[in-house]
Formats: sequence, structure tokens, C-alpha cells
Amino acid sequence: MTTTHPTRQGPTLAQAALIGGLGMLIMSGTPYAEFGVYAKMVVPDDPAATMANIQAQPGRFLTALMLFLLTFVGDVIVAWAFYLLLAPVNRALSLLTAWFRIVYTVIAIVAVLKLATVYQWATGANYASSQSPEVLQDQVALLLGSFRYEWMLSLVLFGIHLVLLGYLVFRSGYIPKILGILLAVAGLGYACHYLGPYLFPGLNLRWVMILFFGELIWMLWLLIRGWKIEEPLVAG
Repeated sequence: MTTTHPTRQGPTLAQAALIGGLGMLIMSGTPYAEFGVYAKMVVPDDPAATMANIQAQPGRFLTALMLFLLTFVGDVIVAWAFYLLLAPVNRALSLLTAWFRIVYTVIAIVAVLKLATVYQWATGANYASSQSPEVLQDQVALLLGSFRYEWMLSLVLFGIHLVLLGYLVFRSGYIPKILGILLAVAGLGYACHYLGPYLFPGLNLRWVMILFFGELIWMLWLLIRGWKIEEPLVAG
């Protein structure tokens, strides 16, 4: 019995790893959009102050929206690349993992569209002038609340994606097992952080955010070492 490299159609495993790493690099603007812009410009329970902040710095808020959009493009690329990278481990589970990321992306896009509407209302004089301040503020508060709930739901699904991804990486044999563990732990961190307010109200779970660094380590490994992945041998 001999072993040979299988004939592949499309990117090799090494190419899929690099594509996935570059896709994650495209998404690196998300922390700035969420924590550097949204968290500072959106005032909880004060839509009037939020509208004033957007009107004072519309370009900054629009930049955050564009970064979110760029992230979603990266998510689609990454879902495809990781499916190719881990299909040799378990094709069906790799496809399911990719679908969890796609579903997360769709829900996140719907959520961010709420912010786009708030931006349009804040910067569009025609709509703002046609509504009373009270009605406008109530509508903005509803949109911001919907965004936050949908965004949290999407990130719970993203956490499930990471757990599945971590399992596949751990079982792959051509990627260090420690990366699979870090990804699975990061996925559990996402689930705990965003489900915490509902499952454990009053419990401070901010510390779990440190677990998210597993994604950064994964991205760096893909970019630095991913090109060395060899095609698995098959019996022939």
C-alpha cells in the first residue's frame, strides 16, 4: 500500500490558511468600530445625546459603519477558507461550521443596518424635521435596542462557530492542537459574555474577554505558519 497526495480542485490547504488569515486581517477594524466609536458615541438610554454625538461627528460614525461592512466581507471569505482548510478532517462538520459563521454574519448585517438608519436620521434634515423630537428619540431608542440584542445574538452564534472550529483544528493533525483549544475556549468566552446578562444577571463577566485573544493567535499562526501546511496523505 502506498500513500499519495490527493488531487485537489481549488486552493490547497496552505493557500486556504493564508486566505483565512488575510480575511481575518481585513476584519481587524471591528474592535475600533465597536469599542472606539459605538461605545463612545452611543449613550445608553439617552437617544438625544446619541443623535447629538452623531451629528457632531458624522464622519467618525460613518467610518465605523464602513468598518463593520468590511468585516462582514471578511467573514464570508473566512467561512469559505476555513471550510476548505478543515474539510479533510470532517467535510460535513466543516460545512456546518461555515454555515454558523454565515448565519452570524447575516444577523450582524441586519443589526448594523439599524445603526445605518440612525445615522441617516441624525444627518438627514428632512426626516428629522418631519418628526417631533419625542417621536424621533423613541424611534432611535428602539433601533439602538434592536441593534444591541441582534448583535449579541449573532455573537453567541459566532461563539458556537469558534467551538466547532476549535474541535476541527484539534482533530486535524496538521495544525497544532493548542490552537484548537484556544479557539474553543474563545468560543465559550463569547457565549458566556453575551448570554451572561440573561443567564447570570448581576455577575461581572467582563474578564472573559481576555479569552478572545485566541482568535488573534490563530490569525497570526495562519499568516506566519499557514503556508507550511502540507496536504494530508491518503492511502492508495
